[in-house]
Amino acid sequence: MKSKKILIIAPAWVGDMVMAQSLFMRLKAYYPDSQLDVLAPAWTIALLHRMPEVTNAIEMPFKRGQLGLWPRIQFGRQLRSNAYDQAILLPNTWKSALIPWFANIPLRTGFVGESRWGVLNDIRRLDTQCLTMTVQRFVALAEPKQRYLDAQQRSAIPFPAFDVTPAQQQVVIDKFVVQRQPKILALCPGAEYGPAKQWPAQYYAEVAKAYLARGNQVWLFGSPKDQAIAAEINQLTKLGCLDLAGRTSLAEAIDLLSLVNYVVSNDSGLMHVAAALDKPLVAIYGSSDPSFTPPLHQQAKILDLKLTCSPCFKRHCPLHHTHCLTELRPNLVLDALAAFH
Repeated sequence: MKSKKILIIAPAWVGDMVMAQSLFMRLKAYYPDSQLDVLAPAWTIALLHRMPEVTNAIEMPFKRGQLGLWPRIQFGRQLRSNAYDQAILLPNTWKSALIPWFANIPLRTGFVGESRWGVLNDIRRLDTQCLTMTVQRFVALAEPKQRYLDAQQRSAIPFPAFDVTPAQQQVVIDKFVVQRQPKILALCPGAEYGPAKQWPAQYYAEVAKAYLARGNQVWLFGSPKDQAIAAEINQLTKLGCLDLAGRTSLAEAIDLLSLVNYVVSNDSGLMHVAAALDKPLVAIYGSSDPSFTPPLHQQAKILDLKLTCSPCFKRHCPLHHTHCLTELRPNLVLDALAAFH
């Protein structure tokens, strides 16, 4: 097929951005010489720099939740000179369709979402029974309209695969003064969505202590919002961990995670990053559904108690007990880790 210039309007969540790489990979398989430019929020740009399929990462010049109608019109007009052949929209919001419209992109592909008739001209109705996973929905938008629900296309979804160079690794090794020996267990105890996705700190600490007792390293990852839970875990291990929470940029966290041997994580953006880095991964699910947003990795071990009250998709447990997480004991995670050895 001929090459194309495609603008992808990216999602805002880190995990969704990781899964979007599957779409980029499918597009490159169809159009190998194509230019793929991705318009994304500033906090996700580092992810795009680790995806070899992306030609240009363009920072979205608007704050989250901001409509900014006139600025969107102006920005869309600025993009006209890029002469894109197609825009593919991953968010389902009406405002996300304005930039491709004002950029005069001839083919504008996306789901109906917020009644986006007119601003999109290659519009798809979302069949949630057919496309049960977020990544399936993303990849389906690479397909021509007449066959985007084809089961065979959905069965061969490529898994995200980040490209981290030895030079990038060496930069973080030097900056954070870390050693690659002995083996490293990464713990990602945060969850941007809310506490109903967050395994207890004391459980993470039990896993850390067991791993440290064997003479290994434990590194704690997270954003500034995760500093409190990371500090609690570290205190419970008598400061036996390397606490990196809030100390790294997202790019640095990616490069540091590329150095570790194993990862334990809540359902979070860093869980998807670990999967894209091909790390043996134990993924802990509480209020969310592993069949909807699983880690896209053959070696991932998903722990989900499948209680009658879950998944509820709530930020806070509506029953005020969070049994989906508190009943998932540390020994289950340790057993899952042991299976990797």
